[in-house]
Amino acid sequence: MLQVPFIREHKDLVIKRLAKRNIDATKMITDVIALDEERRGLQTQLDNALAESNTLSKEIGMLYKSGEVQKANILKEKTATLKEDTKQLNEQLNQKVEALQELLYKIPNVPHESVPKGNTEDDNEEVLREGDIPVLHDKAMPHWELAKKYDIIDFELGTKITGAGFPVYKDKGAKLQRALINYFLDKNTASGYIEMQVPHLVNEASGFGTGQLPDKEGQMYHINGNGDNFYLIPTAEVPATNLFRGDLLAENELPKAITAYTPCFRREAGSYGTHVRGLNRLHQFDKVEILRIEHPDNSYKALDKMVTHVKTLLQELKLPYRILRLCGGDLGFTSALTYDFEVFSTAQDRWLEVSSVSNFETFQANRLKLRFKNSTGKSELAHTLNGSSLALPRILAGILENYQTEKGIVIPEVLIPYTGFSIID
Repeated sequence: MLQVPFIREHKDLVIKRLAKRNIDATKMITDVIALDEERRGLQTQLDNALAESNTLSKEIGMLYKSGEVQKANILKEKTATLKEDTKQLNEQLNQKVEALQELLYKIPNVPHESVPKGNTEDDNEEVLREGDIPVLHDKAMPHWELAKKYDIIDFELGTKITGAGFPVYKDKGAKLQRALINYFLDKNTASGYIEMQVPHLVNEASGFGTGQLPDKEGQMYHINGNGDNFYLIPTAEVPATNLFRGDLLAENELPKAITAYTPCFRREAGSYGTHVRGLNRLHQFDKVEILRIEHPDNSYKALDKMVTHVKTLLQELKLPYRILRLCGGDLGFTSALTYDFEVFSTAQDRWLEVSSVSNFETFQANRLKLRFKNSTGKSELAHTLNGSSLALPRILAGILENYQTEKGIVIPEVLIPYTGFSIID
């Protein structure tokens, strides 16, 4: 959530940057400033009324002590009027605060100056492409056919148990999944991230804290029976970032670096075609996440390091990949700057997104009330960052398709110590 003082002091900049998202935010920003002016005016009136009431109360006490009962009773009637006035002012103030908060929740983060203009994913800027695209044999298959041929993923069985988008991993398919999870976690912890196991259900406050609510409630599974009001997590970012909700950290405690493995649940709208077949789009999938709580002065250096870290994983897996800087129209609601990683699927002849690495600056921290005390002793909002390191379904799809041979699917060398086998045949 944007800070009102920032909006007030940088009105033109906020409107200009939000235009990169193809949003004309002029009215919203003007309304925020107007509501804040009204809120501040009501707050001043309320403070003055309360101060006057306190002063009169002291005078009344002194008058009663001195025996001037008549004067005391007159002032008492005035305090009764003031009490009613303060009640009304408090109600009006609460209404303005609520209206201001509701409006602020609707305004997305301000894009970083480097975010390119554009409306769709076609306008994203490619900043790096690396790795050799393999030449496959004539009978090469997409991963959903390979999964059936080698009996390692059963999509139909998952549909029977739950529904479409909930696959069952079997035998070497399950072991390869576990190998990827452990490999990613080991690489992350070796780079200084502290591993956490976090809940897979979160409350509404956690959803608001990281910006999934109210923006993405339609994409989240909601559990509201028997008085519960929980959401299945769309990513470990939500519970892991909320570990720090409401915290006031010392400056020397920064940065905080966390990694977590969780299943992820998303109620994405269904569609058809090869672009969503197999593992390309699921309602439940596994992902290893990294996140950082950073000093504002260091957050973009930290973002670059996170990008380099994810690059290393893909380089070691020897998967051809590219990095995109997302344009304004493709940028997530909470993000100031996002880099997407895509792996090339040779069998599908298309790029598959496997990671997003983002800097949210103070947007989440403001919602979370996540602050630190700076060197002058003043409380300041931290910056939050997160990234996939990595999402498994499309990484698995890329391995199955790009590593397939006529004799079977070769396991990437770095994963063999984790799988215990070198080929799926």
